[in-house]
Amino acid sequence: MSARRKEGIRALLKGIETGDEEAVAVVNQGKYIQHNPETHEGGEGLATLFKRIAKTSPRVELVRVFSDGDFVFAHTEYDFSSLNVGFEVFRFEGDQTVEHWDNIQQKEGPNPSGHSMLEGPTTATDLDKTELNRDCVRAFVEEVFIQGKIDRLEHYLDGSCYTEHNPDIGDGLASLRSALSQCADNGNRVIQYETNHRLLAEGNFVLSVSEGSLHGIHTSFYDLFRLADEKLVEHWDTRETVPDRAEWKNDNGKF
Repeated sequence: MSARRKEGIRALLKGIETGDEEAVAVVNQGKYIQHNPETHEGGEGLATLFKRIAKTSPRVELVRVFSDGDFVFAHTEYDFSSLNVGFEVFRFEGDQTVEHWDNIQQKEGPNPSGHSMLEGPTTATDLDKTELNRDCVRAFVEEVFIQGKIDRLEHYLDGSCYTEHNPDIGDGLASLRSALSQCADNGNRVIQYETNHRLLAEGNFVLSVSEGSLHGIHTSFYDLFRLADEKLVEHWDTRETVPDRAEWKNDNGKF
C-alpha cells in the first residue's frame, strides 16, 4: 500500500504540470482537509488550482518521496515562473488522501558551502531504525531548536561530516551554532522555534514540522534530516511566513 500511495502522490503533483483533472483522483473530495491557507477546501479546489497553474507552463520535480504509516511526504522543486522548493505532506485513508499540509519557499543558494537546497541522497535506508531516528530528531528539536540549548549540538550532530542545505548556512557545527545563536536588538533569538507539530520518518530520513518565528515574523519551519549511527549528518529545510488569519482561503490552519 505504501508504494501505491507514493505513486498516487507522484501522479497528483506531476498533474500540476498538465492541469490534468484525473490527477486529483487520489484525493477523497468528500473528506479532504486542506491546510495550505492560500488554497480553497476540497478536491475541486485543487482541480481549479491545477488548471490555473498549468497555464504558466510549470515544472514539477519530485526529488524525494517517503511514507510513514498513513502519511506520504515529498520534497519537491517547482518552477511557477520562479523556482520554489517545497515539502508536501498527505494523510491517507485507504487509497485516497484526505488531508494535506505544505511548506514552500523561493529557491535560493548555493549556500556558503556550495550546496543547493535539494541535492543529496534521495533513498531511505536503515528502515529498521526508523523509530530510533525519529526519537533522535524529536530530542534534538526540543532541546536545541525550541529550548535553545546550543551547547547540545555536539550531542546530536556529527560535526566531521555534517552537510547543510539551508541557503544561508554552511557545513559543520560552527556555522550552525552561529546561525542559531543570533539575537535581535530586543534580545530574542532571530530563529525561534516554539512548537513541534509533527515528526514523520522513513528509515534514516526524518521530517520535522514546527512553528515559531523568524526575525519576529510568524513562521512555519519544515526540517528534513538524514541520520547515520544515531547522529544528524545532513539537513534540508524550508521556511514560510504564516499568512494573517484574514488572508486564509480555508479555516483549517497551517498546522
